[in-house]
Amino acid sequence: MRIPLVAGNWKMNKNVAEARELTTGLTSKIGGITGVEKVICPPFTSLMAVASMLAGTDIGLGAQNMHWEEKGAFTGEVAPAMVRELCGYIILGHSERRTYFGETDETVNRKLLAAQKFDLTPIVCVGETLEQYESNRTREVVSSQTLQGLKGVSPEFAARIVVAYEPVWAIGTGKASTGDAANAVIKDFIRPAIAELYGEAAAQAIRVLYGGSVTAANAAEFFSQPDIDGALVGGASLKLDEITAITQAAVK
Repeated sequence: MRIPLVAGNWKMNKNVAEARELTTGLTSKIGGITGVEKVICPPFTSLMAVASMLAGTDIGLGAQNMHWEEKGAFTGEVAPAMVRELCGYIILGHSERRTYFGETDETVNRKLLAAQKFDLTPIVCVGETLEQYESNRTREVVSSQTLQGLKGVSPEFAARIVVAYEPVWAIGTGKASTGDAANAVIKDFIRPAIAELYGEAAAQAIRVLYGGSVTAANAAEFFSQPDIDGALVGGASLKLDEITAITQAAVK
């Protein structure tokens, strides 16, 4: 039985005061919702403040990115151990990191291996661009990202990995995929790639989320699908009523 997970990716939004205000609302609104795992991922500058507010609650904390090296001359980067001091989760390979900052399947894999070493639960993002989607390359792209991203991870740690299918053409555009289409990509492309690495049992046990313009209005459509185990939510995670409704919709 895969426990649904809803993770809010705040991206580059909210200063510390605003993060505190939203977190206060979240602990009140979603803190008591059971049957779903809940994670919020603020910017680095707010992690310490939010971590103290989440202590003793059932809401997890994640970072949006990290470097794979343990320490050194990497100005502007954050090491895995620094993240682990505050967080239990880490988002890796988000399409915005791939598009704007040159991340590749290789660098995502290096970060995933670092997450394994430092006991961070990773949310690994995969998804095709609009050009790839329109040229019928979804299977090729998503399968490759999954296979290359998860390469070399131990079977024991693989069981903890969360994969997020985020079609790039749907992120922040208001143009979400449909429940049926997203489920088909997960069922036919992502889970078979996981099975190739770790076997069918692991492929069926690992949670796969959908992300890309998820809102309170369409969340139930995605969560009703048998292979979608929750959502990685962007813009809607900054709106208290929206993320509360999405979290409630994920309870199965």
